[in-house]
Amino acid sequence: MTSMHLLTAPVFLAETPPPAGSLLGNPLIMMGLMVVMFYFLLIRPQQRQRKEQAARIAAMQAGDKVVTTSGIHGIVHNVKEHTVVVKVAEGTMLEFDKPAVAIVHKKEIVVK
Repeated sequence: MTSMHLLTAPVFLAETPPPAGSLLGNPLIMMGLMVVMFYFLLIRPQQRQRKEQAARIAAMQAGDKVVTTSGIHGIVHNVKEHTVVVKVAEGTMLEFDKPAVAIVHKKEIVVK
């Protein structure tokens, strides 16, 4: 009778808990580590790029070559408080908001 009882008894698998000193076993610590990783891999580099782009736009001067976010290439003719006037062809000037400038190539100073 004992052998029959052992065969029909439910089998419970023993779950081994993580060791007491394991930091990876706690889900809150894992979530915290993921947040820190996202900050250093995604958020911080984007903030740095935005700061660098803002510095390039603030340092824009007449004569610099620029490319706008829409892909228009030109030379800065005039810089105003919130806008920039770009010469795209002989006699053709376009006015853009400063944030519309994607790339700034500083004019090359030729020293003789």
